[in-house]
Amino acid sequence: MAENKEQGREAGELLQLVSFILGNEEFGVDILHVQEINRMMLITKVPNAPGYVEGVINLRGRVIPVIDLRLKLGMEKKEPDKNTRIVVVEVREKIVGFIVDAVKEVIRIPEEITEEPPDIVTGLNSEYIKAVGKLEDRLLILIDLKKILFAEDIEKLEAVM
Repeated sequence: MAENKEQGREAGELLQLVSFILGNEEFGVDILHVQEINRMMLITKVPNAPGYVEGVINLRGRVIPVIDLRLKLGMEKKEPDKNTRIVVVEVREKIVGFIVDAVKEVIRIPEEITEEPPDIVTGLNSEYIKAVGKLEDRLLILIDLKKILFAEDIEKLEAVM
């Protein structure tokens, strides 16, 4: 990907990702943004929150907004089960939890096996997709966390907290 060279990435660099499942698709985010992964816990609903915000959790004394990543990506809502996890990430200097169907693995992939997403990506809000990794037996959709939460999203979250 040409844009990664502009961001200072070297050719042959390994991307370290946390991969997770949403529906039938596998997604990945840069491990450097992931603070922790938790089992589903009690989420306190917040009045007047945007539809994709499930509420807030108390994580060791910190109140953290939790976003249903399925809803944010335009997918159908799914009831939590034993595999559901909250991936706590730092995005734009804010700590946020993302609800995912399941966390799969920490994976290292060579950057050269990734490419920009096709112009037409069906079923997902493609503006949130940074790249697609072509693994031997599957595709891995890399999410751009900075695009998932725009400045106005952060303002909405801060307004309801």
